[in-house]
Amino acid sequence: MSSLELLSIAIIMLYVLGTVCIAVGLLARRDRLKRLSQWLTLAGFALHTVMLGLSMQGQTWQILEKAYYFRMLSWSLLLIYFFVWWRLRLEFLGLTASPVALVFYVSSFMLADVQSKLPPAMSGLFFGLHIGTLFLSFSLMTMACGAGLLFLYMDRKLKHKTRLSGFDRDLPALSAFDKVNHLAVMAGFPLFTLGMVSGFVWARIAWGKMLSWDPKEIVSLVVWCMFALLFHQRLALGWRGRKTAVMAIWIFAVCVFSLLGVNFLMTTHHSFNPQ
Repeated sequence: MSSLELLSIAIIMLYVLGTVCIAVGLLARRDRLKRLSQWLTLAGFALHTVMLGLSMQGQTWQILEKAYYFRMLSWSLLLIYFFVWWRLRLEFLGLTASPVALVFYVSSFMLADVQSKLPPAMSGLFFGLHIGTLFLSFSLMTMACGAGLLFLYMDRKLKHKTRLSGFDRDLPALSAFDKVNHLAVMAGFPLFTLGMVSGFVWARIAWGKMLSWDPKEIVSLVVWCMFALLFHQRLALGWRGRKTAVMAIWIFAVCVFSLLGVNFLMTTHHSFNPQ
């Protein structure tokens, strides 16, 4: 067993333990378990960072396993989680970040033998602007989706005047969930736009035209329009609460479809199937 394989096992174990601890800690209202979850996830994130660095040794962006990009997405999600937690100190976000990061990391092993081949002239710019900004934007919307689901859950309980008990009593006010949505939208939309623009520039250089009506491009344009609507409604019309929560959940759902459904099941320049 190689050092990278041992490192991957350690990362998975830490993410699993982090997920279990945050879930049990929130449900059982145990502060020690919540703190332990933070440290376990942080330790997994640190090893994850080392693993990404080691995986690049002797490799280039031109020829790289597509599994690496899934692991990079998992890493980006936790990077955003720690950033949002640092800004807002909302521990419930770990309930979204840890399991989703774990799922993407484990899923990367499905792509272990699939390589991505990029033209050398633009591969650095492609990764830095296109992949990087889209991954960060997706990670922000993951946080917004988790906050949105909990917003709807608590909003329904409050509207029906259901007595709060256990896990519910430790959740923050509805305004805290909306703060996550606001941060995700204000930072996520510009990042997604930059990712889209860099993608169109890349397409023009690589394939001779900016828009080829590839399924991935179509779905990405749909996501951008939804994102733009939410950004505009929050900024110009002051949308808050339930509407923004529902919109964030839908944007996240379409992003997941774009990432998994389009990339795996459709013929596209971005296919994750062996070529």
